[in-house]
Amino acid sequence: MTQKILVLPGDGIGPEIVTEAAKVLDCLRQEHGLDVTLEYGLLGGCAVDELGAPYPEATRHQARAADAILLGAVGGPQWEKLDRPLRPERGLLAIRADLELFANLRPALLYPQLAAASALKPEIVAGLDLLIVRELNGGIYFGEPRGIRVLENGEREGFNTMVYRESEIERIVRVAFEAARKRHRKLCSVDKANVLEVSELWREVIGRVAKDFPDVALSHMYVDNAAMQLVRAPKQFDVIVTSNLFGDILSDCAAMLTGSIGMLPSASLDRHGKGMYEPIHGSAPDIAGKGMANPLATILSVAMLLRYSLNQPQLAGRVEEAVGRVLDQGLRTLDIMASGMTPVGTQAMGDAVVAALME
Repeated sequence: MTQKILVLPGDGIGPEIVTEAAKVLDCLRQEHGLDVTLEYGLLGGCAVDELGAPYPEATRHQARAADAILLGAVGGPQWEKLDRPLRPERGLLAIRADLELFANLRPALLYPQLAAASALKPEIVAGLDLLIVRELNGGIYFGEPRGIRVLENGEREGFNTMVYRESEIERIVRVAFEAARKRHRKLCSVDKANVLEVSELWREVIGRVAKDFPDVALSHMYVDNAAMQLVRAPKQFDVIVTSNLFGDILSDCAAMLTGSIGMLPSASLDRHGKGMYEPIHGSAPDIAGKGMANPLATILSVAMLLRYSLNQPQLAGRVEEAVGRVLDQGLRTLDIMASGMTPVGTQAMGDAVVAALME
């Protein structure tokens, strides 16, 4: 049965990198029998400009009907002064909430060809392969009450609420335990239980769920220590599970261990495996339209899409192997270029991956 992929190019470099990822999907259709159709929609600033909302109703209908979603990036300085409900990032939060995409999987894998591109010494990061499982639909980003209020003395005060229900904690930690079971059977839960009551509950729930996974070694770490350990000895980690806020920060920290944030994909999944797939690097408005952006994170997001939502692990592996062969050839975009290399552009990198897929 033909499966439908909704493509949301978004803002900034989003259209450029998504174009290269779509080439990969077209190649898989033509050369490897992938039975999919691509439908395009609007999310973020471009949706505000054309339809007056960052997550318009038309996109909502498309997203609910799709089997998987491929997103470029959202946001840019031209929309920063809009009222908060109209900002592009609100569209991203809205689609995650609407589709109940609660489990964010962010791998941090260092390709051996890029060991020298990491800011850390090669002996610290060589062989790095960890997975961060971030809760995506709760916590302080969604908690109520929130806002800015004026106190009796006239001073303004901003406030947000970090809140998690037991059921929200249990469903994300079960995803993490299952992921660890398929890897090296080590799970580190990151929290701030020495300060936050919500983390006390988190630790209690994960301890209870751990009884169902006796084959997975569970450890706990405070978030400040986890940030330090990611830089000091990142290979100690296999799978990390944490809350929305902590995961947002730690996953970007882990990204830089791999040499470039432009190399890392992500998957945001619902309980049935339907997901939205996107690179983690954002819209990079400073290089938008210049043909300089690295499309590999978006192409690797396609690999995750194939593996998790379309149940095509062999094709996912083909895409990942093609990326490795391109790096073996010495092709580099500016963000992963070493001294003495000549960078290639976005289109050339995408074309190289397609060529490798056809070998």
